[in-house]
Amino acid sequence: MTDLLSVDENTFTEVVLRSEKPVLVDFWAQWCPPCHQIAPVLAQIGAERNEQLTVVKLNSDENPAISARYRVMALPTLILFHRGETIWSVVGARPKAKLLKELDDALLTAV
Repeated sequence: MTDLLSVDENTFTEVVLRSEKPVLVDFWAQWCPPCHQIAPVLAQIGAERNEQLTVVKLNSDENPAISARYRVMALPTLILFHRGETIWSVVGARPKAKLLKELDDALLTAV
């Protein structure tokens, strides 16, 4: 299993907003137990779906301006971006099957 690419205020625009491929951003923090629970699931999805989307993580404590811009109020928050626009978001950890179903539904509308 691979670790997810971390983005921050310096790389967010290039990696997330300018990507032609959909990007799922995991807003997380070190102190957040559900964030640690969902991390391996997101790494699996990133590896399995790397042709379809990119999965990255953003530490909300270290990047408060981005978290504020996207109104991240609880962690983990997952936001799916496509061509710079938010197309789906969810708060809280989910089982892999449910998360994949929701992602697939969101990706269908993005095409």
